Amino acid sequence: MKITDKILTLIAVVALSTLASPAQVTTTPYSMYGYGILNDHATSMQRQMGGVGYAMNSGRQINVKNPASYAYCDSLTFLWDVGADISFLHSAEGDLKENSIGGGLDYLTMQFPISKYMGASIGLVPTSSVGYAFGNEIKHGAMENQGSGGLNELYAGVAGRYAGVSLGVNFSYMFGSIVNDVYATPQDSKQTLFEHVMQIRDWNVNIGLQYTLPVTKYDFVTLGVTFQPKKTFLGKTWVTNQNLSDSKQLPDTVAYMKMKDHYYQPNTYGVGINYRHDRQSHFMVEADFTFQDWSKAQYSPLYSTADPKVVVFEGMKFNNRYRASFGAEYTNRIRGPYLRRITYRAGGYFSQDYLNIRGNKVKEFGLSCGLGFPTADGKTLINLGFDWKHRQASPQKLISENYFNITLGVNFNEVWFWQRKIK
Repeated sequence: MKITDKILTLIAVVALSTLASPAQVTTTPYSMYGYGILNDHATSMQRQMGGVGYAMNSGRQINVKNPASYAYCDSLTFLWDVGADISFLHSAEGDLKENSIGGGLDYLTMQFPISKYMGASIGLVPTSSVGYAFGNEIKHGAMENQGSGGLNELYAGVAGRYAGVSLGVNFSYMFGSIVNDVYATPQDSKQTLFEHVMQIRDWNVNIGLQYTLPVTKYDFVTLGVTFQPKKTFLGKTWVTNQNLSDSKQLPDTVAYMKMKDHYYQPNTYGVGINYRHDRQSHFMVEADFTFQDWSKAQYSPLYSTADPKVVVFEGMKFNNRYRASFGAEYTNRIRGPYLRRITYRAGGYFSQDYLNIRGNKVKEFGLSCGLGFPTADGKTLINLGFDWKHRQASPQKLISENYFNITLGVNFNEVWFWQRKIK
């Protein structure tokens, strides 16, 4: 590829990252609370390993979970990784059962070298997602709940390394809207829509550190840590009501608030340990732990002032969120026959979510596996994964959810920065 073509391709990918946003479709009633279902920025390859990544560094895979990993980018290589998934959900509450499908574009990232010991990455990743629709009867009428939206991050990160230590940082622009609707339909009366909107336009920062210790010539142990500081969200939130029986009536804003000093994201800490063996074969195993002190993050939902009997959102508190994950991958031959170059991955995790629903904690655990298929050139990798997860509240069980997800990621590996010698 000519250098001008490479530059044009880079510009096109950057433009796509800027204009497009992950189109994840979430289908769970749990997403109606707080900021929805949180995403941990794991790529398709990492999801196959239980979502690990704090201590992972590779010149052939992009790792947004710890920006310190960018420093290990090959000095001749340009990477970009795009991922998507499809999710099949089976939910149950007592005798009521329901099946639904969600999914879509997950992320778009790229990575490139700055120098031999420095690398950078830019991309677009989801932070949270909201999607639900259900209804129930109330006294003298009916009520329907619907929600959609989520938060995304457009990030740029840089990292450098020296003597086994790498330090990196991601700066990101956070944007998105979360819309929660309540349709109230009293008997023999007009239907009213109460709509609560959170619109966030904010910045964020994530700092990462890794230390790699060579045990032997072919064996390495890496420790990784990340930190994202607590900060108030910037944006605005409002509540409107509207008489849907009157097509000429416009929504009436009944409450409005700037989010600054009323809504916060928590401190986030991540730590991981990784062991890697690379000789004729490749073997890697990693364990991670994430902690977020959501109990200290203020959240001020708005209420409908137009009708005191209709509450758009109940006041709620958050739990501290933690997540423990474990994963491994194995390649029989780094170079050799095609079938031996296929990578096998497996992992699992357990987490307590940040949601506290009427005194009930939401917990989740899952198992995952997948394959990495090299293409004919041996550099680009197609990652196909499968994972199952179970989500349920306790001590009251509320809604029980079981997910089966299929993930697909394509990790493009191009040699862009090698100049041929002219003879």
